[in-house]
Amino acid sequence: MCIDSASRMEYSVERATKGFVIQSAVKSSTKAGVFVQKEVLQKSAVPYYAAGLSWLVYSMVFPLYRLMDFVLVLALSAVVFVLCQKIFPAKKVIVEVSEPVIRTGHGDSDKMISEGQAYLTQIRAANDRIEEPVISGHISRLEEISRKIFEFIAANPRKVPEVRKFLNYYLPTVLKLLNSYDKLTKQSVQGENIVSTLKRIEEIMTTVVTAFEKQLDRLFQDEALDISTDITVLEGMLAQEGLAGEDFKAVEPDKIELKL
Repeated sequence: MCIDSASRMEYSVERATKGFVIQSAVKSSTKAGVFVQKEVLQKSAVPYYAAGLSWLVYSMVFPLYRLMDFVLVLALSAVVFVLCQKIFPAKKVIVEVSEPVIRTGHGDSDKMISEGQAYLTQIRAANDRIEEPVISGHISRLEEISRKIFEFIAANPRKVPEVRKFLNYYLPTVLKLLNSYDKLTKQSVQGENIVSTLKRIEEIMTTVVTAFEKQLDRLFQDEALDISTDITVLEGMLAQEGLAGEDFKAVEPDKIELKL
């Protein structure tokens, strides 16, 4: 794939480790939009052509007007199809799909979200370079939560001030720490200072993931309060009408008496 000089490419490789599966994507950002290259399985067309060809060959050699003939050629084509699938298995290919860009319609909010997504793209690239499975799993979880936060504030632009520190400080700081972690792990000689620093970064990543989860949960605080208020009002109304608690006793159908 050719990308012009104004484009930026970030790579993140699909990596499966014990307990962690890291989604892979090769991201390219251009003026036209954001695209993600994903690895998919592409089935070969040979089995389908071979199965169709078996029908043609059979009809040229044997009669094809009885029910048994159709059953035989159907079985033959099925065998040919399965064999060709074994010989020509599905291949892994990279396809490019567009990723929707989050927009709120508010200039300041969109700019902040765009910058946050740019940091997130660089964090994915850092995750690609880091081999340690535990911290890599933390990064994947952080990416997942961050995407949910972006989606929430896109739907609720008034909440942007509540995540300003998250976007302007936490994400860039996490990126800085991950780049340092990657750099230190590649040192051929790791003394006490390097080992200690790596351990501290690993520990803080656990704390950061928890903090991000709390940040996402806090965004739903108003909604949870509204729901709680609605429930309280509904309970009060049901109680006033005698339709809640011990005041309301259901009458069994067989005990209903009709008086005319």
